[in-house]
Amino acid sequence: MGHKWWHPSTPLACFCFTLFSLSLCVWCSLCSSIPSFVALPGCDPRSGLYGTRIRPVSPVGSLSSNPPVDPALIHRALPDELLYEVFAHMAPYTLGRAACVCRKWQYGTRSPALWRNACMKTWQTSGAEENERIVWSCYGGSWRRMWRDRPRLRFDGLYVSRNTYIRAGISEWKVTNPVHLVCYYRYTRFYPSGRFLYKVSSSKLKEVAPSLHGRVSKPDAVYNGCYIVSHDQVKAAILYPGLRPTVLRIQFRIRGTVPGANNRLDMVSLVTSGLNEAEVNCHAEELLRTVEDWEENETHNPDVPAVSHRRGLSSLVFVPFEEVETSELNLPVERMDFFVPG
Repeated sequence: MGHKWWHPSTPLACFCFTLFSLSLCVWCSLCSSIPSFVALPGCDPRSGLYGTRIRPVSPVGSLSSNPPVDPALIHRALPDELLYEVFAHMAPYTLGRAACVCRKWQYGTRSPALWRNACMKTWQTSGAEENERIVWSCYGGSWRRMWRDRPRLRFDGLYVSRNTYIRAGISEWKVTNPVHLVCYYRYTRFYPSGRFLYKVSSSKLKEVAPSLHGRVSKPDAVYNGCYIVSHDQVKAAILYPGLRPTVLRIQFRIRGTVPGANNRLDMVSLVTSGLNEAEVNCHAEELLRTVEDWEENETHNPDVPAVSHRRGLSSLVFVPFEEVETSELNLPVERMDFFVPG
């Protein structure tokens, strides 16, 4: 008689059976809202959900079939039109970071208009018609793919190369033969208009960056020149003024450590040549077109022979302006005697 509580006619048994039935119904409704997938042998079953949009499920116990409201306050307070205006004022690399925030921002940053503006600013010297032709002929009409895959120069920082060589010192009493490890840098900053700044100095990156970032009214020993880009090749020319004017001809090759990075410039050649009086007085853009097709040993001033430099041709590494203070290129020679750009 002490075990009659579980009998189906008792109130406690009816309550337990009703609670079990409700729990089973809720579980079935949750399972029916998740799409089915087939897991491959040896793979994580959750990998089948990647790329599948799962419809939001209403809270347990809710009688409403409407999906829940987006809990993010910024999505409820900021309309899609204003969110697009925020994206339109972002730099391309900032757009890439914003795409990692959430799925809604990822879809918003894929707008073709955003990447079209980025491409037009990056290759403004090519012209709108040429850029339109290239995007349809080479990249299937995708401006985002063109900005990622087409070789280009970056304008949000500096390209820096660290060069070292050993110089023999002055020996005293012929007992020891000291040597010195000399370190110097090449700094280059490019602009979308086809101009660039160039400086060779023994000062570290954080000391030179302000003069190339427009924070110094009269930068010291900073030369400006012009450049042109053809696929992944960059040809640049700089005029060194003086009693015997000299033109510095540089040829770079653009590459990246990852797709779309464009964070390396390999120096293909570095040649100095002489100029005649007519070439010295011409505009910088005309000077570049004049020396573009010169031979390696060509010079137009017999007092200034053409010299092809073989020292100091280390690859240039791109450093964004926000990483200037923390870059490893600021380390002294005692802590980093040789730098491998990779």
